[in-house]
This record gives sequence, structure tokens and C-alpha cells, in this order.
Amino acid sequence: MSPLEAAVILFGTFTVLIVLRVPVSFALGLACVPIMLLDERMTPILLINEMWKSYNSFILLAVPFFLLAANLMNAAGITQRLVDLAQSLVGHFPGGLGQVNVLVSMLFAGISGSSTADAAGIGSLMIPAMKKQGYDTSFTVAITACSSVMGVIIPPSIMMIVWGGLMSVSIGGLFMAGIVPGIAIAASMMLTVFVYAKRRDYPIEKRVSLKQCFRALGSAGLALVTPAIIVGGIVGGLFTPTEASVVAVVYSAVLGGLIYRTIRPSEFPKVFYESARLAAISLFCIGTASAFGWLLAYYQVPQALVDVLAGWGSGKVTTGFLIAGAFLFVGMFIDAIPAIIILGTVLVPLAENVGMHPIHFAIIGVISLSFGLVTPPYGLCLLISCSIGEIAVIRVLKDVAIILVPMLVLLVLVIVFPDLVLFLPRWVTPHLL
Repeated sequence: MSPLEAAVILFGTFTVLIVLRVPVSFALGLACVPIMLLDERMTPILLINEMWKSYNSFILLAVPFFLLAANLMNAAGITQRLVDLAQSLVGHFPGGLGQVNVLVSMLFAGISGSSTADAAGIGSLMIPAMKKQGYDTSFTVAITACSSVMGVIIPPSIMMIVWGGLMSVSIGGLFMAGIVPGIAIAASMMLTVFVYAKRRDYPIEKRVSLKQCFRALGSAGLALVTPAIIVGGIVGGLFTPTEASVVAVVYSAVLGGLIYRTIRPSEFPKVFYESARLAAISLFCIGTASAFGWLLAYYQVPQALVDVLAGWGSGKVTTGFLIAGAFLFVGMFIDAIPAIIILGTVLVPLAENVGMHPIHFAIIGVISLSFGLVTPPYGLCLLISCSIGEIAVIRVLKDVAIILVPMLVLLVLVIVFPDLVLFLPRWVTPHLL
């Protein structure tokens, strides 16, 4: 079977199943069945073995633990403390609560590593508050959804952990590389809120005193230590990403249960169950996507793609735009983790062929896939925010498109100027590169 025939069968079957609304994780596994029937060398045992090998990974233990840490932070009321801090810092800017929304998303991203936890936790607080103060519902929902994508870009990021574990890229290096784009996205969104506020005359919060500002900082201080512990520990070599995720869980539990005392013992089982449920969905998807990706590699589809594109004489910039376009398109239809496993493994030989740095390639992929969290038909963060705001998705799309324009410009800059993401890891952690 040629690479083209294998690719047509795999992606064709997968596309048909998605159109029939089969869940992505099952569609990836079922798409492998025709290959097994057509090629006598393929057996179910082979594919099950590939799934098992993907699960038998120490690094993937970080996924459920970081999800648990994020849920514990939400249950502990950490989000409200971050909102109070952000309000004291930027609430007096034009579009006060919109500015608070963006800043608190950036702060929470440094704690949770999950955009969906960001959208749910912050959205449940900020969307009702913004609507009550007269902000347009479409704008309120759009800025909440779009700012939540920082959860997968600013470290610690679950998506970066999965990427680094699957493709043998330094996770500490990825974390360092994500800081500048994450802050730049926050700044661009705050500027967008400023423009909206001036055009629509949104309210401005009263400036708080310096004493109130320090009080809010003290209240949220212990929560803000979390990213320093996680990222600093990984970059400094004190513990692995998986060990860091366990530290984050213990720290979150102690913070919520013993220090703030905002989580009652009876609430822990519910938090554990919800975290396990979300982790099971992601990890099952990793298994079926790994089997799908293994078949692509077995039939040399990635190498065939490299051979085709090599004839075009693509350089780093052109290849970067091709990679970004592929991730942007696929991210609209499936979750980021299976997209990394399937598309990342297909495109990594292409990036290597033009001499693209693995971390640069990864950041292009992560930023591109983050768009899929707020673009239909997948758009999980958009769906969560629309559900909280009680508004139809189609009514929010115009504002989402406007807010995403600066983020798209940033993606172009990252592709054209690799040093934008590489200078910090080269400066701070050259040993990780």
C-alpha cells in the first residue's frame, strides 16, 4: 500500500466518521479498521500494543494531575482572589472589567495550564458581572473565550507537556518559549478592550487605593506562587513535569483545604471525580490518536509529504506558514492533543528538513492550535463561554474574529522572527536547548 493510498483511507474514513458526528476519540480508532482489513500484516494486537505504549508514559501522568490542580484552585475560590487583584491593578482602565477579564486569565493560565478550566472558572465569575454592568453580551463572551486560550500558551501548559513528551522536546525550554507570546497576547487583547471601550463607552471602575491594592496582592499572593514553584522547579531541575504536577495538586489542596479553608472535605470527592472524567477523555483520545499516527508512520506518509514539499524549495518561513495553516485548519475540528499526535508527527520531518528549531516548531503549533479552542465547529472554550453567557455561538463570532486579529498578527511574527520565542530559553536556560 502506497503512502497516498494509506493517507486517503485513514483521513477519508476519519472525515466520514466526524461528519456522522462520531466522537473524535472513537473516530480515530475506527479509522484504523479498514487498514487492518486490507493489509494482512496488520492485526488488532499491533494497534492495541501501540495504544498501550502511548499510555505507558510517565510524562502523561502530568495531564490528570494538572487538571486536578486547576479544579482544586477553582473550588478553593482562587479565581475570585485573582479577580480582586486584577481589578485593583487595571480596573480603572477604559473597559475596566474587560481589562480585568484578560489579566485574570493571564494570571490563572500561570496556575492551571488548561484553557477549559480558565474559560469555566473565570467565565462563571466575569460574564455575569460584565453583563450586569452593561457590557454587550457578545463582547463579554468573546473576550472571555479568547483570553482563555492563554491557558495553553503561558506555562505551565498541558499542551506543551504532551508535545514535549511525545516529541522528545525539552518541556522546560517550551515553558520558557511560551512566556513572551503569552504576555504579548494578553497585551494585544487589553489594547483591543481599550478600543472597544472607547467606541462603545464601556464603564470604568473606580481607582482603588494603594493600601487596597497591596491587600489584594496579599490575598492572592500564595496562589501566585504556584507558577514559580512549577516552572521554576522544572527549569531548575528540581523535579520533572510529572512530579511538578503532583506538587501543584498537593499545594492546591493545602491552600484550599487548610490555609484558605474554602474547600470542605466533602467537596474533594466531587473535584476528584470531575478531574478523572476530563482526564479519561483526553487520555483515551491520546491512545487512539497514537494508533492512527503509528499507521501514518508505518506507511511513510510523513516522509512522502516531505518529499513532495521539498520539490517546492520551501524555506523556514514558507514551511512555518504551511505548518501554521495545517494546525489552524485541523484545530477547528478536533481537540489539540490528538491534533498534536497526528499532525505533529506528520509535520515534524518537514520542519527538520528545513532546519527549523524543535521549540520554534512547537510554539507555532501550540499557538495555531489555540485558535481551535474558539473557532467553530470545535471551539470548546467558545462553547463553554456561550453556555455561561446564554447566547448563541453565531452571535459572538464577529467579536471573536476581531479579538483574534492581533493574535493572528503575533503568530505571523513568531513564524517570521524565531528569536521572538527562542531568545528567552537561550538566555535563561541554554542547557535545555
